[in-house]
Amino acid sequence: MDLKVKWDGGVSFLATSETGHNVMMDGPESLGGKNKGMRPMELLLSGVGGCTSFDVVTILKKSRQDVLDCEAIITAKRAEDIPKVFTDIHIHFKVSGKNLSQKTVGRAIELSATKYCSASIMLGQSVNITHDFEIIEG
Repeated sequence: MDLKVKWDGGVSFLATSETGHNVMMDGPESLGGKNKGMRPMELLLSGVGGCTSFDVVTILKKSRQDVLDCEAIITAKRAEDIPKVFTDIHIHFKVSGKNLSQKTVGRAIELSATKYCSASIMLGQSVNITHDFEIIEG
């Protein structure tokens, strides 16, 4: 996997993936940012959320669950001192569907966390990552 990150002036940077997709990153205004994009650490959390959500939806569909929506709400805590690494990440899933099995949804989240989501498994080596979920009938 290859990626290019190019300076865009100030504290803004444009990331371009090998598949041709772009993401703008920017620093806080206090450091010269202009709010042109997410902060890099926000993107890191977005990657974890996207990776685990991909797994959960895919597993639920393979399990013949009638999933209609999946939302991962991520709350993270960072260390006070530099480097301000993540110390805790909590992922709350809101899974909507018809007649979803509590057991199957829980198992899908567990499989993502322990077997499939490379982003959260990698971060989990140094960060406390927890999960919970709610099912919304719809």
